[in-house]
Formats: sequence, structure tokens, C-alpha cells
Amino acid sequence: MRHLVTSAALVVVAAGPAAALDEVTFGTNWKAQGEHGGYYQAVAEGIYEDYGLDVTIRQGGPQVMHGQLLAAGRLDFYMGGNMFTAFNYVENDIPAVTVAAIFQKEPQVLLAHPGQGIDGFEDLHDHTLLVGQSGRITYWRWLQAEYGLSDDQLEPYTFNPAPFIADPNKVQQGYVTSEPLAIMNEGGFEPVVLSMAEAGYDSYSTTIVVMRPFLEENRDVVQRFVEASILGWYGYLYGDRSAADELIKADNPDMTDEQIAFSVAKMKEYGIVDSGDALELGIGAMTDARWRSFWEKTVDWGVYPADMPYEEGYTLDFVNNGVGLDRKAELVE
Repeated sequence: MRHLVTSAALVVVAAGPAAALDEVTFGTNWKAQGEHGGYYQAVAEGIYEDYGLDVTIRQGGPQVMHGQLLAAGRLDFYMGGNMFTAFNYVENDIPAVTVAAIFQKEPQVLLAHPGQGIDGFEDLHDHTLLVGQSGRITYWRWLQAEYGLSDDQLEPYTFNPAPFIADPNKVQQGYVTSEPLAIMNEGGFEPVVLSMAEAGYDSYSTTIVVMRPFLEENRDVVQRFVEASILGWYGYLYGDRSAADELIKADNPDMTDEQIAFSVAKMKEYGIVDSGDALELGIGAMTDARWRSFWEKTVDWGVYPADMPYEEGYTLDFVNNGVGLDRKAELVE
């Protein structure tokens, strides 16, 4: 049964085949997975439809440039990676706006072998670090500034755990929701997990991004998409997610039930989606203070000029309304 919702932004769709839905396309930042589950849940439960939307989810991947397709007007909504996404758009005069932060915590971690004396980021100085290109221009700047790590320690990360598994001296990047399971299955050991979010790396992650012209012309569509997605996330985390999981596996046949279950468990354990401000303001919550905090750090790291108008990269207009808190209460009873 669908979860029919009410909202000031909800367009009441008349019964019958004549009712028209607004067609929108949402591009994710990687192949379909449990970390995208709330969006698939909103499709599976009919929540988007209840909000007057016909949503097509296009999965991303290593060769898919959804950020560029958004800027070109070929996508309506895009799953941004983190706050660097917003700042990069501003720096390059691209009128893209982050309208929600689905992940309150960055799931990015570093993974180490047990028994190597690694208990925190401060223990990494004598180790080789496998970090991809996107990591080198984002969280690596934080690791250098906070822990004095060196570029000389870096080797490329190719999304293959084999080099890490074979060498106890190596440390690799990963998502807390994904790579640890692959290492346990392929390497036969449980890696040491160093969470960046728990160590003070306070970027939002897995955001919802739209182009400003689209936002200004379709504010109600943006509001409905954000709210329906939030409700989908509550359903995925706390309700029956089986139909959404089937949609995920249909888009990405390589995805397994084991991996999805692991991802969901870790999202809950680490409070990736539902923690901090989201506990009172609802999933997707953002605050000016949090944006300012991370912005000031990136300036200190030398990533962006201090006079860049970073505030143009986000808006709080579509979140912080407590949407879905009543649904969570019902689901977790």
C-alpha cells in the first residue's frame, strides 16, 4: 500500500487517467545501491506519484558525467557527492544549487589492516595510502591539514581491493557502507575502519542539486521532489524496503542482497542519514552554520578563495520542515 502524504507543497492529483504527472529525471552519482535506497523506495511505494511526479532515476557510474548533464539541462535533479560539489559550481560560475543534504555524515573512510598499530588517522604516516583522484582534491586536503600526511604516501585507488588485501602496509579509501564487506569476503579479515566524519570532517554528502533557473521556474516541483525523497528515505530505513531493493537490483544486476543489507545496517549504525540536525528537522536537513563551518575549513586548506560567495551554492528553502518525522515515529513503534 502506498503511503499517501500531505504537505503544503503537495499537489493533489485528481483520480483517474486524466491526471497529469510532472516528469522529472534524477541522476545518481554511482551505480544503483543501498546508499540510493530512499529514492528507489519513493518510486516503489508510489510516493513520487502521490506528490504528482513521474520520476526517472538514472544511475551513474565511472564513465557517467551526471554533473555535466545537469549543467547542460539534460537532468532535472542530481545527486551531489559532498559540499565540494556545491563550492565547485560556485567557483566556476555554474548556477547549481544544493537543496537538501540526505547524508548528514560523510560515509568516506580509510581502511587498514588489523594488527598494524593503526587506531586513528594520526597513525598513518608510515603507510601507503590508496586514494582516488576525487579524494585527492577533497578529503585529502583535510587529512593533510589535520594530520600532516604527505603526497609521497599516495598511490592510485582503482576500486579494486586486491592491492590493499595483498599488502598489510597499505591503507585504502572506501565507503563505510560498502568496501569493508568486500574486504571481509575477498580478504577474509575485518579491516580497521577510520571514519572521517567521526574525526571532524563535517561535510554533508549525497545531496540533491538542481540548476537555479529550473528551481526558480519550478519551485513547487523542487519542493515536492525533496519531500517525497525524504519520505522515501524514512520508508527505506525503517519500513519494508524489499520492493525498492528489487528496483535497485534491476538497475544494477551486480548488486547483491548481502551488500544492500550491509549498507543499510551501516547507514543506521553510523547515523549517515538520520542523525544530528535531521533528528529534529527531518532527513535532508541543512544549516547555515554547518555550511559556514566547512567552507571556512576549505579556505584554510587553500582550496577556494576567501571572497568566493559560497552561499550561492545552497538554499535552506526546501528542508528543515520536519517532513517525515511522523512517518518515522509510526515505522519504529
